[in-house]
Amino acid sequence: MSIASYEKKEGGYNRVFIFTMNNASRIVARLPTRISGPPKLTTNSEMATIKYLQSKTRIPIPKILEWSDDSTNAIGSEYIIMEHAKGVQLHQIWPAMSLEQQIACTGAMVRIIKQMAAIDFPAYGSLYFDNVDIDSALKHSFTTGYVIGPHCGSTYWDCEAREPRYYTSAKPNRGPWFDPAAYCSALIDVGVSRLPPMDASVNEKPSFHGAVAEHIRLLNFGRDVASKLIEDPRIRKAAAPILLHHDLHKRNIYVLDEDPTTITSIIDWQSSSINPAFMHANDVPDFAAQIPTPDEHCQSEDLPAGYNAKLCNQAFIAGVRLLMPKLYATWELDDDVARFFEYCHRTYRDGAGILRQVLMDLANRWKELALTGSCPYPLPTSEERLTHGEEYKALEHSQELKKFVTSRLNTASDGWVPTDAWKETLENHKELYDEFLQNMSEEELKEVWPFDKPCSVVAV
Repeated sequence: MSIASYEKKEGGYNRVFIFTMNNASRIVARLPTRISGPPKLTTNSEMATIKYLQSKTRIPIPKILEWSDDSTNAIGSEYIIMEHAKGVQLHQIWPAMSLEQQIACTGAMVRIIKQMAAIDFPAYGSLYFDNVDIDSALKHSFTTGYVIGPHCGSTYWDCEAREPRYYTSAKPNRGPWFDPAAYCSALIDVGVSRLPPMDASVNEKPSFHGAVAEHIRLLNFGRDVASKLIEDPRIRKAAAPILLHHDLHKRNIYVLDEDPTTITSIIDWQSSSINPAFMHANDVPDFAAQIPTPDEHCQSEDLPAGYNAKLCNQAFIAGVRLLMPKLYATWELDDDVARFFEYCHRTYRDGAGILRQVLMDLANRWKELALTGSCPYPLPTSEERLTHGEEYKALEHSQELKKFVTSRLNTASDGWVPTDAWKETLENHKELYDEFLQNMSEEELKEVWPFDKPCSVVAV
């Protein structure tokens, strides 16, 4: 057997080669990029996760042919080689599926997620083969051939684009963790690690983003609030260690072309790790997500696609409630509590105003939520509320601008675009930037623009 042709696809986290063999079969080779996660650990964990799930569940995952977590191999990169997923990507045929087919497919996916949610784990972190090359003190024996070790998600490592880490105030805290309090403390440590030294002239941020000292103050309160929250029995009930797919959307799901209610493959298990269930609070895959209302005078369910989406959403939630109590417990948490865990480690990425608003909401509703004692975060004065309101409004406008720009340019949130679209995107970026310059000064625009100032387009 030999290679007849190949196709290369560039992604933000992987380079993918699709080989068509002379017998018409297809093979996929994935090579992780630097920002996908920590070297060796990301690939080892993905392989261990796949192999473990293949041995314990009936989840359809493409057969692995070869892999290496050693970048000094002959190829010069870590890699995973697997059979191509059988069937067709769900996103390609979802719009043409009938309502009955969409609901049946949603039910099939609920049964797949149930198999993952049913597995009990003794700690939070990532799954590895027991011979993984890490300090033995960081390996927690789980079952024959496997250990739970440090979390390999990029959140915990210095590998995210434009987000350097500084471990002067908080040492790396990547797990494994054996109780939810330790996990939450690590989330705050992640937030601290994102903060540059107060005297450093790096990562210049808009004035409304908040000074480093303010981020430190909020994170300190965040640590105290987390310690109080995790004492609540409702939150501890929603803290069960659970392993779910990291990015379960329609592009990672394959179905039979002739029967799209039959799931044939789930792909891309990179960075799928063991987290407290509450980190998945209200997570709904895109195939079961309701469509946002397109117009203030029109309900989304008034449109055919919106009506279908509403019913699929209801079917998904009903399935989780009936079949996955461990996961459904997280959906019973109040939204303000869930938002705290979602944002408490992202203050320097999102802006101080986001975490401040989350803390204020919790402080205002502490008694209403029947939380014990008093909220460690003090309610702000009238003057502080006024200042916060102005900063928060500026932050919201900045985020709305980023969504608009990334949508217009068709880029990822961090600005990533495919190589073949690079030159066109640069031209469109400059054109869009110049449009905004017609209504505001360049100094004002530079403060809120989500990407670097566009430069002249050069040949690539």
